[in-house]
Amino acid sequence: MKKIILCLAALFGLTLAPVQAQSNALTLRDITDGAYSPRYVYGVKPMKDGEHYSQLSSDYRRIVVSSFRTGKETSTLFDAAKAQGPVKLETIDGYILSPDEQFILLQTKTKAIYRRSFTAEYYLFDVKNNSFVPLSTGGPQQVPQFSPDGNVIGFVREGNLFIVKLLYGNAEIQVTKDGKFNEIINGIPDWVNEEEFSTNCSFGFSADSQMLAWVRYDESGVDIYHMQMFKGSHPAHADNDLYPGEYAYKYPVAGTPNSKVSVHSYDIKNRVTRTLKVPLDADGYIPRIHFTDDPTKLAVITLNRHQNRMEVYMVNPRSTEAKMVLRETNDRYIREAAYTDMKFYKGHFSLLSERTGYQQLYWYTLNGQLEQTVTKGNFEVTHFYGYDEAAGRFFYSARAESPLRQEVYMADRKGKVTRLSQQTGTNSATFSTTMKYFMNVYSSAQQPPVTSLCDATGKTLTTLVDNADLKQKVNGRLGTKEFFTFTTSEGVQLNGWMVKPKDFDPARRYPVIMYQYSGPGSQEVTDSWNLGFFGGGVFESYMAQRGYIYVCVDGRGTGGRGADFEKCTYLNLGDLESKDQVETALYLGSLPFIDKDRIAIWGWSFGGFNTLMSMSEGRPVFRAGVAIAAPSNWKYYDTVYTERYMRTPQENPTGYDRCPISRAAQLHGDLLLIHGTADDNVHVRNAHEVSEALVQADKQFEMQIYTNRNHNIYGGNTRYHLFTRVCNFFDAKLKN
Repeated sequence: MKKIILCLAALFGLTLAPVQAQSNALTLRDITDGAYSPRYVYGVKPMKDGEHYSQLSSDYRRIVVSSFRTGKETSTLFDAAKAQGPVKLETIDGYILSPDEQFILLQTKTKAIYRRSFTAEYYLFDVKNNSFVPLSTGGPQQVPQFSPDGNVIGFVREGNLFIVKLLYGNAEIQVTKDGKFNEIINGIPDWVNEEEFSTNCSFGFSADSQMLAWVRYDESGVDIYHMQMFKGSHPAHADNDLYPGEYAYKYPVAGTPNSKVSVHSYDIKNRVTRTLKVPLDADGYIPRIHFTDDPTKLAVITLNRHQNRMEVYMVNPRSTEAKMVLRETNDRYIREAAYTDMKFYKGHFSLLSERTGYQQLYWYTLNGQLEQTVTKGNFEVTHFYGYDEAAGRFFYSARAESPLRQEVYMADRKGKVTRLSQQTGTNSATFSTTMKYFMNVYSSAQQPPVTSLCDATGKTLTTLVDNADLKQKVNGRLGTKEFFTFTTSEGVQLNGWMVKPKDFDPARRYPVIMYQYSGPGSQEVTDSWNLGFFGGGVFESYMAQRGYIYVCVDGRGTGGRGADFEKCTYLNLGDLESKDQVETALYLGSLPFIDKDRIAIWGWSFGGFNTLMSMSEGRPVFRAGVAIAAPSNWKYYDTVYTERYMRTPQENPTGYDRCPISRAAQLHGDLLLIHGTADDNVHVRNAHEVSEALVQADKQFEMQIYTNRNHNIYGGNTRYHLFTRVCNFFDAKLKN
């Protein structure tokens, strides 16, 4: 393993090799249409034998099986052209395999709800008989899953849990009956729990398939957000042609009531429902539940509202009694990885904890005894892939050699660590069920993603996708990419990258566009093909082609550098983050090839918020800025995310008052605000409220509203229109 200092020296001390010149130029239309998007191997689902994986074919008509060793197709599980059923399935949207892989749930007619949630009509496909039947005829379903023995399927419909017993003629039983829109939800999370705890399912089966357990969300006390909907286009809402419609849903803003959560169990044989005695604060959260290999132990993970205390309880689903086996605390907040990466095995579970100041991997018994500290060091473990029970080996990814890079590792029970990924850059893995093989995706700032199959020693067995065609396609079209580091006036060292024009002339003084996200734990400065907004730096190179130098710097609050660097923004979002972007502009302005009077900044979501904060920081370094889908006051944003970093407005009024609205009079530079009217995440009210504050402060600005667009602002010609607007704005403000 190379020393960190050497890696950083190599990373920051050298300019990445420029590509050869080519006459054809990048076009914005090609960029926004995805002409430079890399190819990946999508939808890989490791199979139980540990030797194969399944995936949906590119035409969505087949489910194919391929070898983890060779990557070659070995068989077909489902073929829409040959399968027999009550309807003709031309294509499917997705699928779920039963534990024995003899049955498949075929997903059709998918309709998105929020970021992770959707309804669909599922069909139960019998692989042996090549036939399928509807899972249910009562209406679309959500998040169906098989019991471990494969004999029962659970799903949610309209806020209620149902089960289907396959051994009893697919008999359907309604488990709960109190589900009601905007009031009670069983088995799936409400909006804020889905969005901020990164899940769309809150139920599961016991290891013996005898019990069902779920989280119940009572959102009747949560306030409603009313979102106006227009006719629009792509898609068009014909019902709103003459008068606007409305979508109303429960959205708890910071400091207001959340859903009340509780955990329940259902005895499938005896049809008995119980409420489990889980100790929980009245305003606490349950981000996850997991049945362990012991059917008498349901792991229930709880958080207090401040999210600085996490507890793991083992709950008996029959007796309802709970026993705490782990308490994890933090003086600021607990990262999401603590519960999102928690995995359960025979008698054990994993934990990612930053108790040492850096996120490391720990191994516990189900009784809560720490059995092994798997990783140690001043670096971040980013993801736990799994445990090989037969060989006693842990597999994970980490930024061990540089905070800008990521490697795949194996550690054994004796503490020996082996690096498995061979390439220097950013690596991520998908392992087979036996951990015998893994699919590795590698990229760097210069190398588009390469997807390879490897064995558990890290040996490459075959390459599935190398994106050589993309590399050739961008050859000569990209600007010169460089990594750099600098130290602020406060003595903080920051990492960044810049893209210079291909014909860069050090004797010229260039205008600069700064892009950033800056949100807690995020990283935009990594040695990966994800560099830039569209990846590969193509948009950045397009702007360099128009005569700009394009820069991105990760300030304080971002990830990869330990808890202190990430959490120093606690209770004061936007303060240090904006100072660091201002410091970046000052540093850039000191370089001989940059015009300090022509520097702009932009960002999306948190990046939009920090754009507004940076332009009103007090030091007038930005001539222009673009804030897209930006929060303008954290009191308008949801409870879970906001309070994790800020606590409530009642507890932290000073922190909340430090926002773009209160600093409107300090705005310096020309501003373009962009927002979608149907943004269910960062509501358009944020744009309206900050615009009113700017009006009253007599600050002129520009504004672009996109009808019926959500937080991602896309559909039809939207993305091209948006980025044309941004480019033209920067040209108008910086090229004079």
